[in-house]
Order: sequence, then C-alpha cells, then structure tokens
Amino acid sequence: MAMKSLRRASLLLALPLLSGCATLAQLGIQAPQFSVDNSQQPQLRLVGPGFGHPQGGAALRLYARVRNPNPIGLTLARLAGGLQLEGRSAAQVDFPLGVPLQANGDVMVPLDITVNFNDIPGLADVILRAATGQSIRYALNGTVGVDAGVLGQPTFGPMNLLSGSARVTR
Repeated sequence: MAMKSLRRASLLLALPLLSGCATLAQLGIQAPQFSVDNSQQPQLRLVGPGFGHPQGGAALRLYARVRNPNPIGLTLARLAGGLQLEGRSAAQVDFPLGVPLQANGDVMVPLDITVNFNDIPGLADVILRAATGQSIRYALNGTVGVDAGVLGQPTFGPMNLLSGSARVTR
C-alpha cells in the first residue's frame, strides 16, 4: 500500500515536469552570450606562401568570453559562420567545440581561424593594412549549437558573436 502511494505521488510530481518540457523555449532556454575576452589580445599573424595557400594567408586567434545565462548547465557544441575583415568576407568557420558551460557561468574560448588569401579576392587593402602594422577590424557572425542533455540540442542565430580589431603580432 505504501509503495502504491509512493508511485502515485511520484507520478503526480512528474506530470508538471513532463508537460512543461515540451520545448526549450517554454523553459526559457537562452542562447549563450559571446563577448570579446578583454584579458587577451587577439593575435593576427601573416603566413607566407606555402602548400595550400600559394599567395599566403593569415592566422587569427580570437578570445571569446562565453556566458551561459541559463540556470542549467549546457555544452557549447558547435559554432558555424563567417569571418569578415574590414567588412569583407574572409573565411568560413565551423568549430565542433564540446565546451562545458556551467549554469550562470562563463568561460574563455580561444578560436583559431585561418584566412587563405588566394581564395579571397578584394582583400589586398586588408593585407596592406596588416603588413604596415595598422589594425584590422574583424567581425565573426554565425550560429551556435548547444547540447542541453535530455532537453535537446538547439541552435541559436544567426547573430554577431564577436567584433573588434587586431594588429599583426610578430
């Protein structure tokens, strides 16, 4: 008899949870929030001609501060989108990440992006600016996917993830 009452009470407690988790939106799950991590400077290096990039390229490391505004932990599973340099499309990115985000917490995530100059017409002035030590404006736009466990794997965006400027480091 006590076991039957316990099962009935468990079922009554679980019903609101089961009916309330139909979608992540109903639970108020929000997208992770991205910002430039000001404790690190973005690093831009010019890369000389070589195999796979006969006209050279650039290696850009950005440091993102990713905040989880949700009361539950998530995993930042993927970031996909495009990088612009001085307002021009420069590279496509697709990062499988697997970064755990604690509830209401934040973490620094380094993002390494390679720009291949022979694939990108119209970046001559960007190359010149970089070579002469001037700062280069960047913007990373895209979508992010999270893994919320049993609650699903939603994707958020497209949105502006990061923007700022970088100088060539030697």
